[in-house]
Amino acid sequence: MEVVVIGGAGHVGLPFGLVVADQGHQVVAYDTDASAVEKVLDGSMPFLENGASELLAKVLEAGTFSASVDPAVVSDADVVVVVIGTPVDEHLNPDPSVVLDALIDLTDRFRPNQMVILRSTVFPGVTRRVEAWFADHHPGIDVAFCPERIAEGFALTEIVSLPQLVGARTAEVSDRVVAFFETLGVQSIRVLPEEAELAKLFTNTWRYIKFAAANQFWMMANEFGVDFEQVRSAITTDYPRAADMPGAGFAAGPCLFKDTMQLAAFSGNSFALGNAAMMINEGLPLYLIERIEATHDLSDMTVGILGMAFKSDIDDNRSSLSYKLRKLLLFRAEHVLCSDPYVVDDRLVSQHRVLEEADLVVIATPHSVYRELDFQQPVVDLWNLTDQGVLI
Repeated sequence: MEVVVIGGAGHVGLPFGLVVADQGHQVVAYDTDASAVEKVLDGSMPFLENGASELLAKVLEAGTFSASVDPAVVSDADVVVVVIGTPVDEHLNPDPSVVLDALIDLTDRFRPNQMVILRSTVFPGVTRRVEAWFADHHPGIDVAFCPERIAEGFALTEIVSLPQLVGARTAEVSDRVVAFFETLGVQSIRVLPEEAELAKLFTNTWRYIKFAAANQFWMMANEFGVDFEQVRSAITTDYPRAADMPGAGFAAGPCLFKDTMQLAAFSGNSFALGNAAMMINEGLPLYLIERIEATHDLSDMTVGILGMAFKSDIDDNRSSLSYKLRKLLLFRAEHVLCSDPYVVDDRLVSQHRVLEEADLVVIATPHSVYRELDFQQPVVDLWNLTDQGVLI
């Protein structure tokens, strides 16, 4: 089967394309990012993803995978998988037209009997708009919404191990899409498109709210002089009803915040829980600094930040709260030095320099390598990597 992935060189599209190619389908990753496409064709991953470098080499050698900036490849596909970013704007409003605009740009490339699978997280109702557009301009093309459900760093295993939501309007379309995912060995859950759209937004928002609850609990414990990690450990030990209580830490990245704001906009901005979660999670860097300032005069200190990615052991710094922490510290500390073993950013310095020059270090991202460090200065560690607790 010929498969084209639109947005195929990105963090979500590329792992999916590699997995599909590994199952014997002929896959082309179509992307407008020429530098990313060039890297992929050279056998280099544009970003970190566990196992992806090896799989890329394997499918390139097998001849089942390629990448291109030429939109003409869409015409050759039996299956067109759409995986493009759907960000909110500077006013935290989603743009429901992003996906449809991308398809309109390719209007001359589609042909009858193709199957279009939307995997981008979309505002509720977008799938219906895409269906209507195809019905008007390319009748005979089947459309389904099948959201990605993976976590970065675990994409290759989760694509094939997690059940796939298949949001289709008719049994015929659903059967066709389910048959495709069966070739990947993936279990499907059949729902309507609107149910799948809400399911994806509810999932990410639920996680975001849980992180906010944990962060507010941490703040409460701090104010009372109690180590939240000790409390959390006591609660969750052999107690299944609280086993999923997360620890404190920065909750950010390209999905959770954005999808919570999409859901807030969908609800007419009456989503009090989502808005409260946003205020707590986005306010955490400032709260952290205020706690530090209670015992340290930052104005004559060099502060080091370890970790600029939005989560551990990856190189993705999109919407990372480490950068908000840096920006706030630049107004308060004499010097701010930032480091990350994976993120590429000209503003970063070596880990060695941070440890040598910083008067105080904040572990902003819980990269595994930080567990082995020997700190000679005070350390602010929300993640308890140093096993010293999280009381600040």
